[in-house]
Amino acid sequence: MSSTERDVDHTLAYPEPPASPLWHRRGPQGRPLTDAQRQRNRELLVLAQRTTRPRSPRTTETLAEASQSGSQAA
Repeated sequence: MSSTERDVDHTLAYPEPPASPLWHRRGPQGRPLTDAQRQRNRELLVLAQRTTRPRSPRTTETLAEASQSGSQAA
């Protein structure tokens, strides 16, 4: 038996719920992008994928502790 032929029972153990109405868009469609807009989006996407954003160092104190220490300094 080949790997593409498998004995799989496709009967679900429970019925599949109906699709949410939020999955379907109704109403007017947006305007299609112009070629210039598409090109700019492509360039920005490439740039964003190439560059790394520096992450701000995280402190070990919680927000509550930081706000308390900030209010005591005043």
